[in-house]
Amino acid sequence: MSKMRKASLRKGIDRRTFLAAAASTAALPMLPGDVFAAAKAGGQVNFAAWPPPTYLTSAVTTAGPEIMLGSKFFDGLLDYDFGMKPKPSLAESFEISPDGKRITFHLRKDIKWHDGKPFTSKDVAVTLMQITKVVHGRGRVTFRNLTGIETPDDHTAIFVMSKPSAAVIKSLDSIEVPIQPAHLYDGTDIMKNPNNVKPVGTGPWKLVSYKIGESVVMERNADYWRKNMPHIDTLTIQYVNDTATRTALLETGDVDVVPYSMVPLPDVDRLKKTGKFDITDKGYETLLSLQFMDFNLEHPILKKRDVRQALAHAIDPKWVAENVWMGYSYAATGPIHQDQTEFYTTDGVPSYPFNLKKAEELLDAAGHPRGANKIRFEITMAPLPWGDEPLKTAEYIREQFRQIGVQMNIVTSDMGAFVKRVYTDRQFDLNMIIGTSGADPVIGVHRFYLSTAFKPGVAFGNGSGFKNAEVDALLEAAEVELDAAKRRDQYKKFQQIIMTELPSLPIIACNRLTVSNKRVRDHTVGADGAIGSMAEAWLQS
Repeated sequence: MSKMRKASLRKGIDRRTFLAAAASTAALPMLPGDVFAAAKAGGQVNFAAWPPPTYLTSAVTTAGPEIMLGSKFFDGLLDYDFGMKPKPSLAESFEISPDGKRITFHLRKDIKWHDGKPFTSKDVAVTLMQITKVVHGRGRVTFRNLTGIETPDDHTAIFVMSKPSAAVIKSLDSIEVPIQPAHLYDGTDIMKNPNNVKPVGTGPWKLVSYKIGESVVMERNADYWRKNMPHIDTLTIQYVNDTATRTALLETGDVDVVPYSMVPLPDVDRLKKTGKFDITDKGYETLLSLQFMDFNLEHPILKKRDVRQALAHAIDPKWVAENVWMGYSYAATGPIHQDQTEFYTTDGVPSYPFNLKKAEELLDAAGHPRGANKIRFEITMAPLPWGDEPLKTAEYIREQFRQIGVQMNIVTSDMGAFVKRVYTDRQFDLNMIIGTSGADPVIGVHRFYLSTAFKPGVAFGNGSGFKNAEVDALLEAAEVELDAAKRRDQYKKFQQIIMTELPSLPIIACNRLTVSNKRVRDHTVGADGAIGSMAEAWLQS
């Protein structure tokens, strides 16, 4: 399995060095530029995915379906090479002030939105200040110290920070902060804006059609600012809820790419052996993810720490890794993903070895003995409808809990209903989600544990309702700490507290796969992989 390369924040990255950053080159003979581009031009690439999106931009949600779309229609200020090395995108270059409180972005000129309007610094200001900081689950945390954006001219945007942040410069791609058109969003009700499903971007693809629950069809943006890109004419995403059908569509050639490990993992090795498909775990560095279970801390029984710890002893993450994830992911040990190597530790971090007898003893001691019907209590689990793994893990946990006298019922739903149940109505006891940790803990981890991130109606945040003053202080300090050793110590203490209090139980450190027909080349050329823009992808004849 690939490990995340370390990415460091550098104060004042040299402009010339930054401009010299280059994308990976295709395995083609050296040809003059136009001939080289022509050799890669044309054709259609078909994706299969599930579930379908609610919106067509990731500016207003952190949900996986929208992430894959936002990066196609929109650009970010930056892009990232492997190892999270920043590359130019809408920003040609940037400088960070010595105190880390001002980041100046020099924007490209002559870029146009899909409707022909010019791209300016106002678009950056409106996106960050009115959208990202307000309605985006991760952005509300990552950019909370962003107090304003100065726009001295149309092609300069200056981030003004109340405190420095080591994470901001890792959060500016088209997945995390897709820049939106100010002329269509400024002053509007963001969540009700019709352009959330009628995207007008600067990105490589324009919307052709959107059939709710069925498909999204895109065509190449002939006026895209990256010369001769995208190479492909048409990009489609079909929403296919049956996992076996996704595999069959790959085998018949009706689908070319299936990302996010949405091919049944038992099928992956078989497809690889045919020699017709590429399988890669590269391209998910910005989307490192953990599968974990939230305890609703408002529940009269689950609010007891001893009960949560008891239930943890009834679950074997290694079994889930081997039998649900088929060995393509590994057991989590805490709230930090193992591939976040700068901060991950097990030193002093409590663990809960699989032990059904221990689980029963703890439940007895907590005052929840088995009743006459052998049941201690009854609870409900809501699994995320994203891939097969959350539901399969929930089914495994149901059986484990049955053995210790806890009846767990599973309630399934579509994505919209899941979000409403868990994050708006708070009508759940347990959930099972896959949450993006991001390239830095500030980007993805903080939102699950900061008390300020608990806000009914904001999806994929602090689902448990956890509130802990010491954790708040640690995360707030780590957010602005630029000394690497001090940050490591802060996150070490954080991991120790979380695995003691256990508001959520980390189960799997996810390792995502993209399965593709070998004729699709260069879909993974940087940290975002096929989830990114697909601007450089081309078809080999």
